[in-house]
Amino acid sequence: MMQPHCRLAGLSTLLLGFTLVGCGTLSNVAPEAEAPQKAQRVCGASQARDINQWLPTMVEQQSPAMVVGVIEANGQRHYWHFGVTDSEHQYPVDEHTLFAVGSLSKGMTAEATAVLVAQGRLHWSDTLETLLPPSVPLSDDAKKITLLQLVTHTSGLPRQNMDLPMLTAFIRYLGNGENFYAHLDSDDVVNDLADFSKPHNDEPRYSNLGYAVLDYVLRYQTGQRADQLVQSLIFDPLNLRNSSFTPQKLRSYPQRAIGHAGSQPKFVPRGQVVPDWQFHGNMLGAGGLYTDTADLLTFAAAHLDSTGDQTLDKAINDTMQIYYPHNNERRDKEAANIAWVTDTYGEQAITYQVGYIGGYSSYIGIDRVNHFAVVVLQNSFTWQNNLGHSVLRQMLEEKQQAATCRAPTAA
Repeated sequence: MMQPHCRLAGLSTLLLGFTLVGCGTLSNVAPEAEAPQKAQRVCGASQARDINQWLPTMVEQQSPAMVVGVIEANGQRHYWHFGVTDSEHQYPVDEHTLFAVGSLSKGMTAEATAVLVAQGRLHWSDTLETLLPPSVPLSDDAKKITLLQLVTHTSGLPRQNMDLPMLTAFIRYLGNGENFYAHLDSDDVVNDLADFSKPHNDEPRYSNLGYAVLDYVLRYQTGQRADQLVQSLIFDPLNLRNSSFTPQKLRSYPQRAIGHAGSQPKFVPRGQVVPDWQFHGNMLGAGGLYTDTADLLTFAAAHLDSTGDQTLDKAINDTMQIYYPHNNERRDKEAANIAWVTDTYGEQAITYQVGYIGGYSSYIGIDRVNHFAVVVLQNSFTWQNNLGHSVLRQMLEEKQQAATCRAPTAA
């Protein structure tokens, strides 16, 4: 999640080069998932899945700790655990170990927003001109930004404000790993809308700024912060008990997975502990969530089967729709859902989110047609976050092989 924007107009080429180390696509998943490896399954043979053979062998090398959770087509859940929380405490991780999940927070906030829309309290066509206080100065282009554009990253807003203070904070981050999004976390974030000029095309542009503005909107319109709305509209109905935007309140917080440097911060040695990123304002709903693999699988399961709550089901179905189709000519332009992204591999559509924050990387992916879901949590910042895609593709490969084994043999 936490990457600098790829364009900082007016600054020197040298400083621009620093920002490029963090640029990515809308989702920051590697462009191609690892090709699924053949299961080499013998028809009629009973063979327990060995996750170490089923997944790419590099899985154990990516991070001090990793937890993988899977929902099978029959609804069964399985977990695999690798490593410890950190070298000092050395708590073994499991499906109940807390991780910071960065931009997976956006998915929760967007779905809480979708519930408000399903309830009729907000509308996707509402614009910032009506959603924000009259005292907030807005450019003509900013006035026209809709609620739907905010949640689908199609507003045209940049990744974050593009100015010298932000760049200076980012350069400090490269050496110390500290949070450089203080401006977005404050109420000053809406001031960036006064001189906003919309880009010429409407393609998705990943925007932490847009989600910080969304948090501000939700608080103004409802009187509650995004994290409070997520708690009452998402966590409580789904019984997610180890998920919070104020993780210090959770009993499992002292045994949480500690974040470590990986691909970022650039000048911090790989494997070194880096600071947690804590938010208290408008970035809470964009990147402040701590949760575990078990809760995320429960969240994923709500997207595979009915929750029994018609309003929540409608909200979930809204978020699963594709609002900006994939551009086949540009592999780095995924199809945009509400907070989610959809990639297509042949006949398999994978709808997913990824998050990067401090010393953590996270992934949640769903194949609704085949009823699969995968969660991957790591306590290292690594761009090589395509493991979840690979698992989902492998699951389909196994399903197809099983179907072949069941098919009657021609005489």
